[in-house]
Amino acid sequence: MAKKKTAAREFVWLQCTECGDLNYRTSVNTKGGVPESLKEGMSKFSPRLRKHTLHKIKRK
Repeated sequence: MAKKKTAAREFVWLQCTECGDLNYRTSVNTKGGVPESLKEGMSKFSPRLRKHTLHKIKRK
């Protein structure tokens, strides 16, 4: 019987840096480490503020 592979992807939340809301849930590839672009943050839309803001990774 074949071995079951471990999951190379991990689900993380993207948290707004201005209001603190967890607006988006996405998966990242943890096998090669988290990409630098995700560590710095992404510009995403914040529904509470109704504008684009910086969102950073938050692990639950």
